[in-house]
Amino acid sequence: MRLTTAQALVRWLRAQRTELPTGTQAPLFPGVFAIFGHGNVLALGNALEEVKEALPVWRGHNEQGMALAAVGIAKATHRRQVGVATSSIGPGALNMVTAAGVAHANRLPLLLLPGDTFTSRAPDPVLQQVEHFGDPTTTVNDAFRAVSRYFDRITRPEQLLNTLPQAARVLTDPADCGPVVLALPQDVQAESFDFPDALFTPVVHRPQRPRPDTRALADAVTTLRAARRPLLVVGGGVRYSRAAGRAIRFAEQHAIPIAETTAGRTEVPHDHPLHAGPLGITGSTSANALAAQADVVLAVGTRLQDFTTASWTVFAPDVRIVSVNTARFDAVKHGALAVVADADEGLRELTDALGDWRADETWAARAAEERGKWDAHVDGLRTPGGTPTYAQVVGVVNEESTPEDYVMTASGGLPGELIGGWRAVGEATMDVEYGFSCMGYELAGAWGAAIARPDGVVTTLLGDGSYLMLNSELFSAAFAGHGFVAVVCDNDGYAVIHRLQTGQGGAGFNNLYDDVRSAHARPPRTDFAAHAAAMGCATFPVDDLDGLRDAYRQAREVAKTEHRPAVVVIRTHPSAWTDAGAWWEVGVPDVAHRPEITAAHDEVAAGKAKQLRYL
Repeated sequence: MRLTTAQALVRWLRAQRTELPTGTQAPLFPGVFAIFGHGNVLALGNALEEVKEALPVWRGHNEQGMALAAVGIAKATHRRQVGVATSSIGPGALNMVTAAGVAHANRLPLLLLPGDTFTSRAPDPVLQQVEHFGDPTTTVNDAFRAVSRYFDRITRPEQLLNTLPQAARVLTDPADCGPVVLALPQDVQAESFDFPDALFTPVVHRPQRPRPDTRALADAVTTLRAARRPLLVVGGGVRYSRAAGRAIRFAEQHAIPIAETTAGRTEVPHDHPLHAGPLGITGSTSANALAAQADVVLAVGTRLQDFTTASWTVFAPDVRIVSVNTARFDAVKHGALAVVADADEGLRELTDALGDWRADETWAARAAEERGKWDAHVDGLRTPGGTPTYAQVVGVVNEESTPEDYVMTASGGLPGELIGGWRAVGEATMDVEYGFSCMGYELAGAWGAAIARPDGVVTTLLGDGSYLMLNSELFSAAFAGHGFVAVVCDNDGYAVIHRLQTGQGGAGFNNLYDDVRSAHARPPRTDFAAHAAAMGCATFPVDDLDGLRDAYRQAREVAKTEHRPAVVVIRTHPSAWTDAGAWWEVGVPDVAHRPEITAAHDEVAAGKAKQLRYL
């Protein structure tokens, strides 16, 4: 059929289906976030308008924000659906690069369709075109190459025949999953071609479940059978495989304690007797205590990021790692015995091969024992008193949440509070964007999550710094009619970076407002409630924890019934934290003007001496 490049692309988007964990089918691409400009409004914009009833288009107000909302859809649907975002050329396209970085770091599917300059070059230089003196083929969209799993610039309509199947492969492959960028020159968008009908035949994408190599499996079984103190580490791959039940049954059958990574949080019921808690710097002393004594770590669906491994000091020096991962790239890291497989299939075959083998029951009992100590510690942190702390705020939200709800955060100090202090109320109900640690994801991602999860309440927790970084999609969500709750913790600056700065010997500088240069004796402060109200949100400013509980309950009701964001604002303590006691390697200067920094550098050297080093 004769179609423009843009029309063919849109028709293909509509033909792609996905199988949800329930076994039902849904659109692979549930909607498009768009800010139109001269690089995409005419061809792609008209193509989307033709099918606006079948393929929803949501208007964003910042290209980074709307692309982050698309990322939020992918996370909230466990990678079963893919958000799409389109922009004009130039600054609109470049604004989406950060969102591509978030998706790339977190192994999340995202389809970006930035407009591009003319392939004909007849009107060059066009508005917003960046000219490279030595390479006329380079445009700003080449900036996406570093943060794309798959990048293509469509310079002829028929190229879609080859590139679209590859785009679908990357977006749905458990090993290669990540952002796809298709740069669309505005003249090529409008050109037509006789596309074969077969391109638009509906396709149902089902998760691939690669099974382990029999020899690698046998080696893993031998290693596990020799273990006296094994530890199962559950990562994001368990979530995306929907293998939480399998992981728990595996642990139960073989008496193995379970720890969670950031991406694996809320996969295990909090009070399960084998649940040791979250692992690492932002984790728990309970999981870290077991990790320090484990002789074999079975890491399933995790790339073992530095926050999880405490910069590779959380494990015993003689630990052996068995890694089950769909991505060979991740499975072979850190000298692990690599089992390249889907989490569910890998655990199933490991269970069968291990038979009735069980670890020492006294070791398994350590999980509940250590977690009980951590729970008591968190209970103490949640006890009201003085200026509200992050831990207390998280406690209130946690206690009011239901199994259908979904909680989110991203950068700053709140990831440590949610990862370490949250008690799971439902499976796979947390999104902590701590792969890229992107300030601004909290509000934009919540918009996407609210679209993807109409049942239950999406709650995002963020600091004042993240709110000021990117808040435009509050209005987008309010306008579109997507409700969620945002709890804004105002502690007067970038408090967690101030903690890092002063904790490593530095003077407080340019983080908390008291240390930021200003011409004013009394600089202005942001009225977050007034600002959010001006963006169309319901607002609830509160002063204490009792007020927070009442306000949060009201905010939940508003989000559900009025279909708009409800923003709760509370002042919080700038230097009270949940701390798991683990070490983190950071770049402390070895020559400094402060003796405190020199002392901190010596501590880094001591920490590095404890790091595990693998070939």
